[in-house]
Amino acid sequence: MDISKATKDELFKVIEDEGNVRIDSFVESAVELAEEVHGNLKREDSKSSFLETHIWPVTIDVIRHYKSTGKLLTTLQIVSSILHDVLEDDEKILDQYASKSYGFEAYFKHRFGDYVYNIASNLKVTPLETYDQYDEKKREHVRFQEYCTNLVNSSYDVKIIKLADRLNNMGFVSQLPKNNKVKRYIREAEDFYIAFTLLPPATTDEFYFRMRQSYEELKSIKITA
Repeated sequence: MDISKATKDELFKVIEDEGNVRIDSFVESAVELAEEVHGNLKREDSKSSFLETHIWPVTIDVIRHYKSTGKLLTTLQIVSSILHDVLEDDEKILDQYASKSYGFEAYFKHRFGDYVYNIASNLKVTPLETYDQYDEKKREHVRFQEYCTNLVNSSYDVKIIKLADRLNNMGFVSQLPKNNKVKRYIREAEDFYIAFTLLPPATTDEFYFRMRQSYEELKSIKITA
């Protein structure tokens, strides 16, 4: 089931009641950082809270997937889900931390450990300016190709968090038919994400059917928009 919106209290309830995981200082620290990084961020409609319509729902989606499939769920998967986007938005908080002197990534790795840091790093999209040797169209193609290759070679945790992340994003922009991300999400679903649900380290039938449904919804929006 897709979760489009959740409060922090609702997230905590799911962690404890459905995930059967105690909310310890590790989880609380992750929520604190997510609130500092994303607290003022709005979605593509310029109104919706990024935390309540993306970070908390993605985390709930991941928790429910692990429990429904009998996979081991620990605070590592929960914290990694909560912090999956922080390396995308870290420039928003560098001035708030003494960590600025040696970089946010070093600070993040020290605070949350290699496991959580590596997941966030694998999910981070390389800045487009890294590919300046190519023209614009080629830059986008090479970046997407490298990102997909990285995802295919990543861990199960990375795969599940990424699929929950993309499904949430597709669902949100489906409410905004004129948003320029609609076309990109359709193309990337066709080129990669639908097939990704069926690839090792484990096939994920649940995500396959949800991805197909989200893709079809976006295609119908594109046709009628």
